[in-house]
Amino acid sequence: MEKNLEKQKATRFKIVIVGPESSGKTTLAKQLAAHYKAAFVPEFARIYAEEKQQKGEILTENDVMPIAKGQLRLECEASGSAMMICDTNILSTLTYARIYYPTFKSKTLEKYVEKSTANFYFLTYIDTPWIADSIRDLPYKRETSFLEFQQTLKTYNQPYVLLKGDAETRFQKAVATINKLLQHH
Repeated sequence: MEKNLEKQKATRFKIVIVGPESSGKTTLAKQLAAHYKAAFVPEFARIYAEEKQQKGEILTENDVMPIAKGQLRLECEASGSAMMICDTNILSTLTYARIYYPTFKSKTLEKYVEKSTANFYFLTYIDTPWIADSIRDLPYKRETSFLEFQQTLKTYNQPYVLLKGDAETRFQKAVATINKLLQHH
């Protein structure tokens, strides 16, 4: 994983979207990647969970580190781009691990979250309608999950803006924020 973190530094500008399930992360990340003609990095946890589900298996605490490594690999693959928009990152992996497995501890993952670089984060709020799918399973924990994401961003001293409202409102606020960041980058 350390090599993947080092390779990410080749990207000049990295934006990460984080937040609870069904809060508009993927929609926003794809919109921003298209708008800026940036590399889009999907959420590896979803890919991984869908593959396990197809085999009739469920996620466990033992899947956290493979998910973190997979997310870093996807980011590494996109790292040559001038701009990268990530639909979550390993900060999300750590946050979800704490939500799903309250006793989960990994000094290794925490160390990698500390070393992971992003220019900016957008935290999506839970004012979007819940859309169920075969992976999402915490509709009753949206507020708790949101607070956990917010706390993780603060704990790791990551710069972020909270995005609320409909998809267009969020997109416009994100674009305005990124444009300001790019002026100073």
